[in-house]
Amino acid sequence: MQTEYIKSIKKQFEYYKLVGEKTFEQLEDKDLFWQYNENSNTIAIIVNHLWGNMKSRWTDFLISDGEKTWRERDLEFETVIKTRSELIQKWNDGWQCLFEALATINDVNFETKIYIRNQEHSIIEAVNRQFAHYAYHIGQIVYIGKMLKADNWQSLTIPKGKSKTYNQEKFSKGKHK
Repeated sequence: MQTEYIKSIKKQFEYYKLVGEKTFEQLEDKDLFWQYNENSNTIAIIVNHLWGNMKSRWTDFLISDGEKTWRERDLEFETVIKTRSELIQKWNDGWQCLFEALATINDVNFETKIYIRNQEHSIIEAVNRQFAHYAYHIGQIVYIGKMLKADNWQSLTIPKGKSKTYNQEKFSKGKHK
């Protein structure tokens, strides 16, 4: 069961990483820094926060508290990222840290207790906590992208008004993985 869980959650993380990347691909550089108002986050700020969170939570995942003393969380919500290439570099760096940490989980260490801000979690609880957090922020990234692209947005899932066509295609394949 532990191995199945890790394979499954890794697949889900990969999906949301791809959703973010497909959003970035549709946007112009300036869009990554668009801000609805001074109290809202740009896509670049959200990516910077995800990077900071991923580096803190997944570095030494099994042996140290997920809230590292070197993390500067408040700075994550400032305009730190200035270019698309810097955004992509931080995005990839955070995800690499996550996937490397997931790869260290096995049947022997699966019962290890994980601490985040000194609060105990099972591995499943800690991983699920991060999964929900990242999906939430990637949803924000997509929403900003959709607002900016408006009628030029390319749907990342089932396009509006196309559910029947999508379902017909899926069901025509029979049961499959």
